[in-house]
Order: sequence, then C-alpha cells, then structure tokens
Amino acid sequence: METRQLGELQVSALGLGCMSMSQSYGEANRQESKRTLHRALDIGYTFLDTASLYGLGHNETLLGEVLPERRNEFILASKCGIVDRDGRRAVDCTPENVKKTCEDSLRRLNTDVIDLYYLHRRDFNVPIEESVGALADCVSAGKIRYIGLSECSSTTIRKAHSEHPICAVQSEYSLWSREPEIKVFDCCKELGIGFVPFSPLGRAFLAGVITDMSALGDDDMRHTMPRFLGDNFEQNLKQLTDLREVAAANSCTMAQLALAWVLAQDPNFVPIPGTKHVKYVEENAQAAQLSISASELVKVGECFSGDSVYGDRYAKSHMISLDPEES
Repeated sequence: METRQLGELQVSALGLGCMSMSQSYGEANRQESKRTLHRALDIGYTFLDTASLYGLGHNETLLGEVLPERRNEFILASKCGIVDRDGRRAVDCTPENVKKTCEDSLRRLNTDVIDLYYLHRRDFNVPIEESVGALADCVSAGKIRYIGLSECSSTTIRKAHSEHPICAVQSEYSLWSREPEIKVFDCCKELGIGFVPFSPLGRAFLAGVITDMSALGDDDMRHTMPRFLGDNFEQNLKQLTDLREVAAANSCTMAQLALAWVLAQDPNFVPIPGTKHVKYVEENAQAAQLSISASELVKVGECFSGDSVYGDRYAKSHMISLDPEES
C-alpha cells in the first residue's frame, strides 16, 4: 500500500480502526479479530488505531496480546480522556487522569512507547493547554512520541498547538459528515498537522449494507444514532442511489468508492475504516488503488451535500461532548 505523510509520521494511506473488535457493532470473534490484525499488516497497513475507552481496555489488551512480535511493523495510535463512571460515559482530561491512562495504556498494549496519543475529546472543565501539557510530559518521559487531538475545533487546535506541537487531528469525516471542512482543514494545513478521518464509511451506511435496522443486534450503537432511526434512516437511504450507480460503473463496491472519495480530498488524509473481518480489511485496502475520474468524484461528493443528511451524528447526550466551531 502507498504511504502518506501524517504530520511527522509516515503511514499507510489507509489505517485500521480497531474499535469494533471490542464494542459497539455486535459481538466480535477473537480468532477472526486476530486474523484481521495480522492480515492488515501482511497487506500493507502500517497504522492501527485504538483507545483506552474501547471495550474499557479490552481493545488495547487485544492488540498487546496479538501483535507484540510485530510491534515494529506499525505506527500505534491510542486515545485517552473518555472514562466510564458507573456505566456512564464522561470526559476527564485532567493532567492526573491523562498521565494515569497513559500508563494503563502502555501496560495493556504491551509496549514501551505509543507513537501517537490523542485526547479523545476536549474536556470543557480543563484548559486545553493543561491537558496537552500533561501529554507533553509523557513525550518528555519517552512514553509517547507524538500528540493528537480528536473532534476538536480549530480554536482548540490552535491553543493546543501553542502549548506543544500537535501531530494529527482525528475527526469524523465522510460523504455524510463534513463538519471539518468548515475550519479544521485549513487550520491543520496552516499548522502542518495531519488529518485522520474516522468513520469514513458512515458506520457502514455508505457501504450500502445496512438496509434494515431490525437486522442489527439490540446492543448495536447505531440504534442510538438519529441518522439510523425512523424517517431519518429512510430518507438517507434514498440518497445512496448515485453512489451505487457510480460504484457499479467503476466495478468497485460502494465502500471502496466512499473511501476513494475521502482519499481524494487531500493527498495526506489518512482515513481509518474500522472492521473486525479479514474480508473487509482486504476490500478496503483496494480503495487506495482505484482510479476514479474527477467528474465522478464530484458527483459522489454531491450525494450528501449541504444540509441533505437527515439526523445528527450522535444522540444529544454525546453531541454535547463535541467541540463545535465558533460562529
């Protein structure tokens, strides 16, 4: 797989999001997850993404148990700052928690250093400079190499970068999630910060494989997301027609086309589609080899444009943890 420059890191054009191997999208099979991780490295993925939150430590532990002998083959990214308190999600980016979580992550990941460590969300009760300062201490101690931010506004990114250089910003970005286009892209380009689109397949919606929500398990997180519910879901389904037609004309899957669109937006964007199956880690990798005409990519980009998406990305309880741009 070709490589791209992510801030100061050189990584594969596509990374692998590992969350679904531990939570959110139905039960995962450990043996299939193990095969998926090894297959990803075998075919050229060099960027793996996890977090302390995923499976409440399970995901980091999985990587630490499955890949210790291949640790030098990939750039390892993890995140801190979202915690579980008696079954409820909270954001805690106090310096004390940041440093403690880093230690816990290192132990679970079975490694001496994490290449890229993100603040998973901004903590509105703690100045961003204090949280980043704690991560900077971890850099000085040799526990992490580079600092990242997730789902932060351009204002927050600038404040954080003034405290310590930020290597990468991770935010949801896909055909139907365009918020970073407002100011984040320009900010990252100006400051030399890499950009990592997560959920580039719209949590599999853009792959065209979810047509009946009742087929998903009761514990699937998409049952809590407004875009997948009721009339919103039915209206969004109607907008997949053009995407399906362009994919057929180019002899690729809808997922590959959606990834090709994200990859084409900037030569150094590094999307991290998540999967827990070998089949999809192979299919997604082929998206980096597609040659789609500029006119067709424009058509694809218009499938979900402006305010044409029905429903918010998250339920209200999660939307409040995001860091929107100032008007």
